[in-house]
Amino acid sequence: MGTGTESESSSGGAAGRARGLALKALLLLGGALLLRRMRKSTTRWDHARAVADSLSGEKFSREQARNDPDNYFNIRMLMCPAAEMVDGSRVLYFEQAFWRTPHKPFRQRFYMVKPCPKEMKCEVELSSYAIRDAEEYKNFCDRPMDQRPQPEEVIGDIAEHLTTVHLTRCERGKRCLYEGSTPPGGFPNTWNGALYSTSELTVHRNGEIHTWDRGYDDEGNQVWGPKAGPYEFKPATPSSYDDMFSPLNFPPTLSLEKKMDNPFVVSEQ
Repeated sequence: MGTGTESESSSGGAAGRARGLALKALLLLGGALLLRRMRKSTTRWDHARAVADSLSGEKFSREQARNDPDNYFNIRMLMCPAAEMVDGSRVLYFEQAFWRTPHKPFRQRFYMVKPCPKEMKCEVELSSYAIRDAEEYKNFCDRPMDQRPQPEEVIGDIAEHLTTVHLTRCERGKRCLYEGSTPPGGFPNTWNGALYSTSELTVHRNGEIHTWDRGYDDEGNQVWGPKAGPYEFKPATPSSYDDMFSPLNFPPTLSLEKKMDNPFVVSEQ
């Protein structure tokens, strides 16, 4: 039989083990709560910044054009920061040109990147706008900083709204980071007999940007844009340049108040 001292010792050991288990449980619970809080710490503006950063840079559809020249051209897509609105929205300058003539863009836009409204089930709102004097902005991203229109001018040259794409985070396991499209019915567009246009955009983890812009007439027939699938723009590599392009200069963020049946060009309206 054990003595009273042994019983007390046994009782104390059991209590100690119980306290240890309770402490471990608290630590595990605290770690889980911290991890959950960290995962939730990504703000709406973080998503907007991530999309703006992913879009920026020089990208080509070179590989796609090589593999399927009947349906895709080798297009150079170039985007860079141009200004920041007073509410924090980022304004990007965008242009596309055939890779052999990068100094002659056939499509120019401003893109505004900001969080989706809280009532919408999306993370990022990406809107395109016409440029008041597009000629003044040709090769904007290739120029030295002091030879570009300044942010105040950029904001003043944002013209009519063209399209808006709402982006959501891609589900786990997918190659992409964000994906989205224009609302049902798209936006008005009259190029090449179209009545409206739609856009789909996917931002991939490896820096690729996939875009699928299409125009439709009043009977729902596609009248412009690729039919086989989206354009796939991959980040530029040294072999993409062919010694034709100068290094890009991105400005700092500033706070401030082939074919005719398959064209890539979208209406400049």
